[in-house]
Amino acid sequence: MQILCPICREVLARTPGAWRCEKGHSFDVARQGYVNLLLVQNKHSLHPGDTKEQVLARRAFLDSGCYQPILDAVCQTALRHGCTGPILDAGCGEGYYSSRLAEALGAQLVGLDISKEAVRCAASRHKDATWLCATAAHLPVPDGSVGLLSSLFALTLPEEFSRVLRPGGFYLQVLAMADHLLGLKSVIYEELTHKEKDSVPTLPGFTLEESVPVRFSFTVEGAQVQNLLAMTPHYYRISKEGARRLAQTQTLRDTASCVINLYRKN
Repeated sequence: MQILCPICREVLARTPGAWRCEKGHSFDVARQGYVNLLLVQNKHSLHPGDTKEQVLARRAFLDSGCYQPILDAVCQTALRHGCTGPILDAGCGEGYYSSRLAEALGAQLVGLDISKEAVRCAASRHKDATWLCATAAHLPVPDGSVGLLSSLFALTLPEEFSRVLRPGGFYLQVLAMADHLLGLKSVIYEELTHKEKDSVPTLPGFTLEESVPVRFSFTVEGAQVQNLLAMTPHYYRISKEGARRLAQTQTLRDTASCVINLYRKN
């Protein structure tokens, strides 16, 4: 898959040390193998996205196999519908899901995330893919160049996703449901508020092919309790009292609840 310069949108030529376009813009290849294409004007903060501590916590949690049923369902859904690459994972994190999805499909993978720490982690472990620090709002790939675009527990940007998908290409979306991680929420919040979620959103330019609910229980102990918190949005919302209660929790029985939606580009 071609990668475009984020400044002028010309194709980047790859060399071992840097990627360059015909207009002279150059982007160094980091020691781990990823490339930072995130422009200053596209940053929302000095260090956008997940921190190193959050990335390592998520990697430790996912490596434990607690979310294996989600990974299995993602791969099975893509295989069942004959999805093919190239794959673009928008919001790839440390690459747990997309690296294994690419392996299952035998497809080329480009993963991007706004967090430099996340793509650094992904690149250090999964050498057979292209990892980019970039924003999903301005995907650095040509129109119609992607066979399967995935966004797992991340933002959905229908117009931009449609632009890069080829006609008949697929968008694989994973959304957390309202009852996702109720055990964790019950510990860290004084009061739970129920919010209705649209589990199968209508996306302009796409047709829903299948919606697959995934729900299962799991148990975490010790440090994995804190790792679970760190990989969720609740990490930013927890109060001091909630953090104290969680610190005293040595064993947590919880339920993962999400839905996998597979859309086809019209």
